[in-house]
Amino acid sequence: MSNRYPNIVYIMADDMGYGDVGCYGATKIPTPNMDKLAGEGIRFTDAHSSSAVCTPSRYSVLTGRYCWRTSRKSGVGGGFSLPLIDPARMTVASMLRSKGYATAAVGKWHVGLEWQPKDGERIEWENWADEGHVDYTKPVIGGPNDLGFDYSFCIAGSLDMPPYCFIENGKTVGIPSEEKNPYNAQQKKGFMTSGWKDEEVDVNFAQKAVEFMENCDPDKPFFLYLTPSAPHRPCVAPDFLKGKSHAGPRGDMVCLVDWVVGQITETLERLDIVDNTLIIITSDNGARPSDVDGNTYGHKSCGDLRGYKADIWDGGHREPFIVRWPEKITSGFVSGNTICLADFMATCAEIVDAKLLHNSAEDSFSFLPALLGENDKPTRDSIIHHSVDGMFSIRKGSWKLIEALGSGGFSQPRRIDPKPGEPKGQLYHMDDDLQESENLWDKKPEIVEELTRLLDKQKTQGRSRDKYTL
Repeated sequence: MSNRYPNIVYIMADDMGYGDVGCYGATKIPTPNMDKLAGEGIRFTDAHSSSAVCTPSRYSVLTGRYCWRTSRKSGVGGGFSLPLIDPARMTVASMLRSKGYATAAVGKWHVGLEWQPKDGERIEWENWADEGHVDYTKPVIGGPNDLGFDYSFCIAGSLDMPPYCFIENGKTVGIPSEEKNPYNAQQKKGFMTSGWKDEEVDVNFAQKAVEFMENCDPDKPFFLYLTPSAPHRPCVAPDFLKGKSHAGPRGDMVCLVDWVVGQITETLERLDIVDNTLIIITSDNGARPSDVDGNTYGHKSCGDLRGYKADIWDGGHREPFIVRWPEKITSGFVSGNTICLADFMATCAEIVDAKLLHNSAEDSFSFLPALLGENDKPTRDSIIHHSVDGMFSIRKGSWKLIEALGSGGFSQPRRIDPKPGEPKGQLYHMDDDLQESENLWDKKPEIVEELTRLLDKQKTQGRSRDKYTL
């Protein structure tokens, strides 16, 4: 057994739901690479993103902190939104780099960048479009390379928003000077670089990730944060994957995620570094219920859960979460331990014996004991969920409290004003009611009071992890 720190590969898809992967019940989308990893490691059934949408979820993964503690209380950023992560804040990358890791971010970034304006120009940074004010010849500030990553090859936001260009180590690869053409489903107006093709984006990401691993010093561990743009809209698959699924264009994009996973695992095998590489496969939030044309093809993207992307119900934030680490993890295990994507930070810190100070990873708890099978103790006492419009819920054990009525997201009804005498919020017993169909708010007032008090406490105290140093 090696005494060297493990390589760490974190692959996070964009909008891949709990029901999109074969080992989680999907029958219309082949995902052999992810299913194989699950059989060789651990598959978690109660893993959650901290938010039901991407920007806040990604912030939590990288920092170990709930995003609603920042200025972003709802919604997501655009391709021109300012950096959300304070450069003085510890990230997973900066922490691992301090322990000798080579670090790389490849894929969708979407936690903000500072683009430079043309001389004398003014930019409304939260706008989705450029309007010709950005000077793409100048460096992009506040991105991965300023937050602990040695190497980065990214797009600014989702594949439905400008600018349509790659950014490598803080500089655009080419100049976005042509209007996007063609506009695929639901893409926003903006500029692209010459020759840009949506269907090649994740293929390029896979190639850059492979090159990073191949070029790493074999005597030095590496951390790869790989975030494909699939299966998020516009759902334009490369030719070699079109029709691969029986769930339409979006299903083909889940196949693309699986293909990316295959490219990474094949490289690990070729480099003979499988045994001491910890690889995690997950998603940033729940899935859309259908393709952009409204067809489901009989596929349930979020399985039997209630709700979808953006919603406070579990379909919005319960994620597939697969971990393989042959040197340490027993194969073929299924864990019901409740974990959060924000827990990645504390888990990595425990693996490499790094210190998490009071002002870092405030909402992160290590799930390393769950990986190693050391005990059955829950990873965390509670977990807070957050919807796209800022609705809160808190989960403690089997109980889940939602502080308002409605989905808080895209599903109808989004918000319900309670009538006199009606429940003001929602309470569900998740072990007995995974579909969140029976609201027990009025029947369990003592549970409502307990969880409301706990939620308020964690909102106001600025952290859920105790004041200690790992």
